[in-house]
Amino acid sequence: MIIEQCKIIRNDEVAGGIWEMEFSAPEIVSYYTGPGQFLEILLENKWSFTVRRPMSIANVEEKRITIIYKIFGRGTKILSESKIGGILDLLGPLGNVFSGWKEKYVPILVGGGVGLAPILNLFKECQKYKIHSNLILGARTGREHFIDHDPSNGIFLTTDDGTLGTSGTVIPTLENVFSVVDNPMVYACGPLPMLKAVQDFVIQNKIPAQLSVESYMGCGTGLCQGCVIKKRNIKAKAHSYHERYSLVCMDGPVYSADEVCFD
Repeated sequence: MIIEQCKIIRNDEVAGGIWEMEFSAPEIVSYYTGPGQFLEILLENKWSFTVRRPMSIANVEEKRITIIYKIFGRGTKILSESKIGGILDLLGPLGNVFSGWKEKYVPILVGGGVGLAPILNLFKECQKYKIHSNLILGARTGREHFIDHDPSNGIFLTTDDGTLGTSGTVIPTLENVFSVVDNPMVYACGPLPMLKAVQDFVIQNKIPAQLSVESYMGCGTGLCQGCVIKKRNIKAKAHSYHERYSLVCMDGPVYSADEVCFD
């Protein structure tokens, strides 16, 4: 984990309100260990932006890193206005990684909203190692998708409004894919309601799964305690704070599906 001043190579709107940025980050790349890790970005060195913004890593190639983000507010608006050749102050790489996908399982990858970044990263790694996987991506509308719906090649898109791919959430598609895959393992990242639905499904069907949790992180190093998530199945009546809760930035963002609670 280091702080590096990184030069922006590309910053494009790839779908409706969805942006993809690539920058040179040779030092951070040298510490990168795999899909699931994230960065903390300092948008401006001003009092109005003293807190860094977490961004999942969507791709690593040679000495370059790609992120995918959606414009939600002033901070991401500023990020979208960043020019090629500009400099970003980045802290990273942070967090743990997805595991088990190189083993005996058939990966089913599920992403929703901007939570698709680490899922796309894992999908590209599966392709690199010639591991067959199924990719399910959900969005509110077809304008937010930037890859093709291609079920024959294991790529399934869903939209809440039915304008592209399958109408509805990712869960019916997950159920359909699961029904025809032998020895599956699910990997998911997205909004908490989606993660909760995926968690309920995999636990009910006893499917091994790992969930990457999205959280606001002011520091990314465990100091601010702003990314607390409750652990599941704490049996002891008397327990410490650290036994009951987990810090996403330090213990995650990737958890086994039975580790954390989204209630």
